[in-house]
Amino acid sequence: MNAIAIERSELHEEAFADLFQSFHPRVLGICRRFLGSCEAEDASNEIFLRLPKAVRTYDSAMPFSRWLSSVTGHYCVDLLRKRRSEQRLFQPANSEGPEPAAPLASPLQELLRTEEQQAVREALARLPERYRLPLVMQYYEDLSHQEIARKLGLSCANVKTLIFRAKQELRRILSRRGFGRETLFPGNGWLAYDPR
Repeated sequence: MNAIAIERSELHEEAFADLFQSFHPRVLGICRRFLGSCEAEDASNEIFLRLPKAVRTYDSAMPFSRWLSSVTGHYCVDLLRKRRSEQRLFQPANSEGPEPAAPLASPLQELLRTEEQQAVREALARLPERYRLPLVMQYYEDLSHQEIARKLGLSCANVKTLIFRAKQELRRILSRRGFGRETLFPGNGWLAYDPR
């Protein structure tokens, strides 16, 4: 990548090809997190098509990768806003319809939740099986301590101890990665996702 060309806001074909080669996977990943798989490829290509004009706003005091990530995020948020406004325009005005139960999460909240879920998934995979099994059975199969004990051939007290230790180990693993207690127990609940 030619840093001088970027600083001078000149994006020649060779410099553009280098940028695309270097940053397309990152841009595509950000687009997938915001928009989902279906729209991500089109959005990432559109960002690179707009890049020769957008590079004029680049400040060389900021790392290029951070600037490009910011441009990508803004573009995705704009697409999401446009999608929401189009949905409102084309939905029939029916005041008798039910109100939405809760406001939609922002793209940033969705991104953070996805990262938290991935962190919990990875932490669960690192747990020894004797801790992971009872924990998964309790939180994802909604089994009682007695049912878990019966399935695993353990005492109820042993199951409670294993679940307690599993939670401690998960907290330890996640805290080393910078996630707090709220990642495991948002609102005193459990992160809702399939651990498998």
